[in-house]
Amino acid sequence: MTEETETRAKGVAGIRDVVSIRLPAASAYLSVLRTATAGLAARLDFTLDEIEDLRIAVDEACAMLLGEAVPGTDLTAEFELSGQEMQVRVEVATVGSSAPKRDDFAWMVLTALADDVDAVSDSPDRMAIVLRKRRGAAQKSAGPA
Repeated sequence: MTEETETRAKGVAGIRDVVSIRLPAASAYLSVLRTATAGLAARLDFTLDEIEDLRIAVDEACAMLLGEAVPGTDLTAEFELSGQEMQVRVEVATVGSSAPKRDDFAWMVLTALADDVDAVSDSPDRMAIVLRKRRGAAQKSAGPA
């Protein structure tokens, strides 16, 4: 890490980092995304538990989307790092699919692991899941022991 990137990682006002990854929409490539998620979360000084929660949440979101993806297309992931928060948007091309079911077990897992989760469909042939995780959010909501 250079001095410049270290300063930016510490959340200097107005600076944010965005990392985009495009992979084939196939489960064989999800390990690359899990590794990237962990590395980026570590850059924001997330705890090991928070990093693992994010890895699992991203994996679960991708698994939900891959079931709807057009074969032979790409899955895109965009990671936005700002201050003490990471936002992850994973997206695939679909054929007229509806949004993920919010009463599904996979959706419950996502909402338990991330601070905010939303399904987004900007067009009838694209579906995305957006997750947000803030560093230390679970500790703050749990209160003193």
